[in-house]
Amino acid sequence: MSDDSVMIAANDDTLDPLADEADSGTKNRAKVGSSRPSALLYTFGVGSVMDLPHFSVMPAGLDDWDRIWARRPTIPSIDEPRLLDVVRLHLGPQVSALRPFPWQPKTNMKSQEGSDIGVPARVFPQYMRCTGCQKLAPLHEFTYTNTHPFRPDLAIFEHSNCPGRGARGRGASAKNGQTKSKKQVRPVTPARYLLTCPNGHLDEFPYDLWVHRGQQCDKAKHPDLKMRDNNVGQGTSTTIICMTCGKTRGMSEALGDAGKKKLPLCRGRHPHLNAFDSSCGSESTLIMMGASNLWFSSTQSVIVMPRSEAEDEASLADKLRSAFEPDKLTKYADLPDIFRDVIGDSIDLSGVTDEELTAAVKIALAPLPSEAERQEKLKKWDPVDLLVPEWNFLQKAPLMDQHEDPSGLMVTPTPKSDRLPAQISQVIAVNRMKKINAFLGFTRLDDMDRVEDVASRLVSMTLSGRPKWVPATEDRGEGIFLQLDEVAVAKWEAEIEASSLWEAHRDSHFRNYSRRMSATGKVGDPDERFPSARYWLIHTLSHALIREMAMSCGYPAASLSERLYAWKGDAQRKPAAGMLICTTSSDSAGTLGGLVALSAPDRLEMLVNRALRRACRCSSDPVCAQRTPKVPEDFLHGAACHCCSFASETSCERSNRFLDRRFLVNLPSADGDVVRGFFDVR
Repeated sequence: MSDDSVMIAANDDTLDPLADEADSGTKNRAKVGSSRPSALLYTFGVGSVMDLPHFSVMPAGLDDWDRIWARRPTIPSIDEPRLLDVVRLHLGPQVSALRPFPWQPKTNMKSQEGSDIGVPARVFPQYMRCTGCQKLAPLHEFTYTNTHPFRPDLAIFEHSNCPGRGARGRGASAKNGQTKSKKQVRPVTPARYLLTCPNGHLDEFPYDLWVHRGQQCDKAKHPDLKMRDNNVGQGTSTTIICMTCGKTRGMSEALGDAGKKKLPLCRGRHPHLNAFDSSCGSESTLIMMGASNLWFSSTQSVIVMPRSEAEDEASLADKLRSAFEPDKLTKYADLPDIFRDVIGDSIDLSGVTDEELTAAVKIALAPLPSEAERQEKLKKWDPVDLLVPEWNFLQKAPLMDQHEDPSGLMVTPTPKSDRLPAQISQVIAVNRMKKINAFLGFTRLDDMDRVEDVASRLVSMTLSGRPKWVPATEDRGEGIFLQLDEVAVAKWEAEIEASSLWEAHRDSHFRNYSRRMSATGKVGDPDERFPSARYWLIHTLSHALIREMAMSCGYPAASLSERLYAWKGDAQRKPAAGMLICTTSSDSAGTLGGLVALSAPDRLEMLVNRALRRACRCSSDPVCAQRTPKVPEDFLHGAACHCCSFASETSCERSNRFLDRRFLVNLPSADGDVVRGFFDVR
C-alpha cells in the first residue's frame, strides 16, 4: 500500500456500524481500512461494497463527507474548468468544485496528522454469519473489536459465545457422564446474498421472511437462524434454517426468472445514504455480494492542457461563486482593490489583474443555464469533445525542442527513425503530464453504455440528489504520443469499410446492442455506437504496443493505459488518428521515466516493428486469425484474443472490444476475402 492510500473510517455518530441495528452501543471512531484513490474512483467508490479482511463496508454518500471536511478550516479542490464543465453538464450547474479524497500525509509512521479524516463508511451487509456455529444474525448480536490504532486490518466482528457446530463440538468436555460444550470466540463473516433493482437500490436479503415464506415465525418474534452450505463453494446449495421452529428453505429457489417472483418488491433502499426511496416498487433481483454487476462507476477524465484566458477567468469565477454569496459579489463587483482585501488568502490572486478580477466577478454573477438548456446540451454532447483540445495540442509540435507549460504538461518532439513505418507521421515524448479524473456517480446491474447513457440511471450520491461537488483524483505520469498519417488512414479506411469483413463486424455489433441493452434503457441507433474503422485500427495498434512496451519500460502492463484519438472529420472538428500510451499514478510511480525512454528513435523503431511482427502470429492461429462473427454470434472483436491482443481492464478504454489484427497486418482468410492491413506487413 502506498503512502497516499486513503483511510476508510466509520468515525461519525451517524455512520456508526451498529447504528442501523441498535440505537445504543459503543461508537466506533477508529480506522477500519485503507484504499488507493484510483480504487475509490473505479472500484470501491460511493455505494460500492468494499471487502476488508474480516467484514465489508460501503463508502457513504457525499453528505457525510461534508461532515468530515468540516473538520478543516479550508477545503482543498482540484482546479480543472474543462472537466468541471462536463460534470455540470451531467449533474447540474450547482456543482461548484472537484474535491480530492479526505486524506492528509503523515510526517512519520506514528504521527497523528490526518487521523480525524477519512472516507466515511458503514458496515454492509449487516447480516453476519458465524464461522463456527453458522448462526445468521444482524450486527448487534455480535461483538465488534477495533482497538489497535495502527492496525485497521484487525477490526473484526466476533461471536463471543459460539457453541460450535454440534453438541460435541470442538472444545467439548465430559464430566459425570454428561457432555458440555465449551463456549468459544469465533469470527463472523458477511452473509453474501443481497437484493437490488435496475434503479440502483440495494438491500439486505430478508432471510427471516424467506425461510418462513413471507410470514413471521409462529414461535418467536426474532427467531434464531442458521446458514448452512451443503457443498463448499456452491452458493446455490445454501440452506436457511430456522432453529426456533425447524423450517428450512434453500437459496436456489430465489434464482432465475421463477425466483424473482418469490422475492419481495424493492423497498427503495440506499444504504450509502441511510435512506429509502419509497417511489420504487420495482422487481427485485438476487445478487451476490461480490458480483461484478453490483456497482459500475461513471467517470470522466481529461489531460490537463494549457488554458486560454477565457478558461482562466471561468476558473476564477467558479472559486468566487463557491466562496461568496451573490450579494457580496454584487457589492464588490466594481471595487477590485477592496475586494482583494476581502478575499485575503482564501483565493490565490497572484498574477490576476484588476480587469481580470472584475471580469471573473461578472461571470460568477451571470445566471446559470436553465434545466431545459442543460438537458438539450447534454443530448448533443459527445465524449469526443473532451479529447479535441488534447489532440489539437499534441499534434502540433512545439517550436522549441522541449516545451513545459505551467499546466504541468511537458512534451518533447522526437525525430523518427528511417526504419520506423512511414504510416507513423509524428512521435512526441510526453515527459510529464497530469490527468484529472472525476466521479459522476454509479449504476447497478447495467453499465452506462447499456442504458444508452441515460443520466437519470445514475444513483444519487446525496440526499438532495444534486451534489454540490464530486470526488476527483489528480494523477501524474508520462507517455508517448503517436500520430498516424491522415491521408493513408483515410484511404485505407475507405477500402476496409467496403469489405465483407467490416459488414460482418457491423452486423455483430447490431446483434450485441439489441441483445444486451438494458430493459430500462433508452433504445437508440446502434450505428452511433459503432466506432469507425480507424478506431479499430488505432485500438489494435495500441494494444500491440502496450504488450510490447511492458517488456521494456519497467512498468507492469496493467499500469499502462491508452487514450485514443480516432474520429472522422466533420463541420465541428478535424479528423484525428493517433494515440497516447501513458502511465499515471497519484504518487511517484507514474513518473519514473521508463516509458518516455522508449520514444528514442532506435528503441521506438525496434519496438514498433517487433510489435507488428508479433501481430502476425498468435498461438491460437488459425482459429484466431480467421475469426469472423457470423449469425448468431455477437462478439465485438475479430482476429484478437488473450494470447495476442487483449490487455488488462485497467489498460483498455473499451473492455477489449473493437480489436482485429487483420486491420494491422495481412492475415490469411478462410472465406477468401483478402483484407489489406494498414501496415501491410508480410
